[in-house]
Amino acid sequence: RGSGAAGPGEWARDLALGARFATSGGRQGWLRTLLTAVGVALGVAVLLLAAAVPELIRSNGERSEARSGAFTEESVDRSAYSVLTKDANNRYHGDQLYGRLLQADGSSPATPPGLDHIPAPGEMAVSPALKRLLDSPDGKALAERLDAKVVGTIGDDGLLGPYELAFYKGADDLSEAHGAVRVDKFGSPVEEAPLEPALLLLVVVACAVLVMPVAIFIATAVRFGGEQRDSRLAALRLIGADVATARRMAAGETLVGALLGLLLGGWFFLLGRAFIGHIVLFRISVFPEDVTPGPLLGLLIAVGVPLTAVAVTIFALRGVAIEPLGLVRKSEQRKRRLWWRLLPPAAGAALLLPLAGSLQNSAGDVAEAQVISGVVLLLSGIVLLLPWLVERIVGRLLGGPLSWQLAVRRLQLNSGNATRAVSGITVAVAGAIALQLLFSVVQVGEENNENLSGAQTQIDVYGPQSSLAAAERLTRSLKETEGVTEASGYLQSWVELRGSEDGAEVQVAGCRTLRALAHVGECRDGDVFLARPKKGEGAEGMEGDPSPRVKPGMQLTLDKTPGDDSQKGEYTWRVPDSARSVRSIKPPEGVAADGLLVTPSVLDEKRLESPSFQGWAITERTGKALEELRTTVFRTDPSFTLWESADQETAEDVGTLTSAVLAASVAVLLLIGASMTVSMLEQLRERKRQLSVLVAFGTKRSTLGVSVLWQTAVPVVLGIGLAVAFGLGLGWALLRMTSDEGGADWLVFLPTAAAGAGVIALVTLVSLPFLWRMMRPDGLRTE
Repeated sequence: RGSGAAGPGEWARDLALGARFATSGGRQGWLRTLLTAVGVALGVAVLLLAAAVPELIRSNGERSEARSGAFTEESVDRSAYSVLTKDANNRYHGDQLYGRLLQADGSSPATPPGLDHIPAPGEMAVSPALKRLLDSPDGKALAERLDAKVVGTIGDDGLLGPYELAFYKGADDLSEAHGAVRVDKFGSPVEEAPLEPALLLLVVVACAVLVMPVAIFIATAVRFGGEQRDSRLAALRLIGADVATARRMAAGETLVGALLGLLLGGWFFLLGRAFIGHIVLFRISVFPEDVTPGPLLGLLIAVGVPLTAVAVTIFALRGVAIEPLGLVRKSEQRKRRLWWRLLPPAAGAALLLPLAGSLQNSAGDVAEAQVISGVVLLLSGIVLLLPWLVERIVGRLLGGPLSWQLAVRRLQLNSGNATRAVSGITVAVAGAIALQLLFSVVQVGEENNENLSGAQTQIDVYGPQSSLAAAERLTRSLKETEGVTEASGYLQSWVELRGSEDGAEVQVAGCRTLRALAHVGECRDGDVFLARPKKGEGAEGMEGDPSPRVKPGMQLTLDKTPGDDSQKGEYTWRVPDSARSVRSIKPPEGVAADGLLVTPSVLDEKRLESPSFQGWAITERTGKALEELRTTVFRTDPSFTLWESADQETAEDVGTLTSAVLAASVAVLLLIGASMTVSMLEQLRERKRQLSVLVAFGTKRSTLGVSVLWQTAVPVVLGIGLAVAFGLGLGWALLRMTSDEGGADWLVFLPTAAAGAGVIALVTLVSLPFLWRMMRPDGLRTE
């Protein structure tokens, strides 16, 4: 044939002929194709799972919206269809409970998804998972806390996942004046607050580092059987095919394995999806019908995987001179060059380093495209540098035991297969190390409390609607709770300064409680104090502006007319001239009071709009003490919130992201182990004759087994070392974006590196039985 550019017809003809080679080569041909298909299928299954994440998030949002109350700016009138509802979310031994109190106004009340009627007072409907927990010995304390008879089960359309813990409890004491909301239907858009920049950074990096190893394994899988394929291409050259034709035929042969892998990967995905409803990973569960790839992403995978297979095959053959009488590849190879391998990681660093300090506060924005590009380019340096590093190191290794010499000599002749098999896990390890560094800093910043000892923990309590009497009762209950060593609580509100848009905090409590907030000295009912924190202990040390300085004689605008709860108008209250300035006491939560401290008789609580309960309790750092405290608060008002850190929402987001990344890491590790097993079997199959010859000459089987272990261990050790260096470097670059490098745990790489090495050891052990089979004398037979 001529050597000019091939047209579509020639491409189609050569690809079809290559496909015939893949399916008509006998048992060996089919085995080679199936190995490629299995390797591609594992990668496709994970890519389909990743492509289903956007749809999963959308479905989750729709389920959340469907069961939320249809809140509107206009109040809903009482009717036969209206329902009073109030939040009752809770936690139990680290598990989140979704809860709502419901009270029907009429005979035909609206019902949330999953319910056909509103439970009566003292009754509740629960999710199947919560029912199993309540019926078990582990749920005895929770059953006492909820204190209601189970009369029904919530349907799937009212749950976020099959293992979600949720309940709807009937009530008869709800009112709008005490925080309940009246609705006449369920289902409204839920406005979700944007993630903190540091958390968004975690999401962006996690997406990049979890998907990248999958792409590497697919590229590795399509090169299975490369040596035998190249020998067939030499035979094609002998009968007149040119180099370009031979490469197109090789691409056609690979294309069959890739297409089979695409179909098999889809089947793996559907099979896994059928069982995913029975799996709970790190407290996350989903319904199978919600795990569906989006059409555009699914089409991209269906088209991209075969095209990638063809491109990788043609690119790999550029380094092989296929001649009619043999292959030039088996001669001395040219040493790999270093300079161009440094360009991608250098470009990645150039993209990330200028972002230093960009996320120092919550107002910063994450440049997603720049971060993803920088992470991918930096991690690609591992894939590019590992072959060069292995080649340089093994080229200088001499001597040692026989098993060591066999492994080193094999790596010296061709280290490409070994490094390709390891490169995926090194990228995964490097990405995991960077993520763990970020998690360690965010978790330390959100959960540590420097004001407490290691045996204690602080629980902050917040109630959106309360009264002075209720606040005093709850404070007494907190102090009487088993495991609580100290507690305090008061009524808090925010009032406007007359003639100004500014406002000030007002704390209303008895003298005993006020003495815990400030050095008030002599105190009696009727006193007013102006709390002044020390520098750095008040709101100026937190995000936002500190409270304006309130002075005696200032006028405050209150929203309610005294003595008339039904009327809403303006009422002006003047700060007494007798108000004394006092020094605030820094509480365990770390923010000292800055504003007005008022005793009950001075300012009627009815003049305050939406006064809330604010309190804290110091407990023993035990699970039992925390659950006892949650029970105390739930019995007072289920809508009250408890949290252990200064920023509840961020701390919960960190926990959710940690769980999601750990779940995804498990999937990637499973892919790594399965793909490396397939790769190892392919390498052993290609060396079947050499192994049989060595055994025939008297080489011990144990020596060959150890040599296989060494041959895998050398690239793994070098790859893990490279992964640690790049992972710590990437983590450092990302930490500079948050300007919080001091709290990082620089030893987080130890468990991750050990896990990566463990996967390699496990793959080697799994491959040993196949190694013994390859050493049988029938391996000497040839055609």
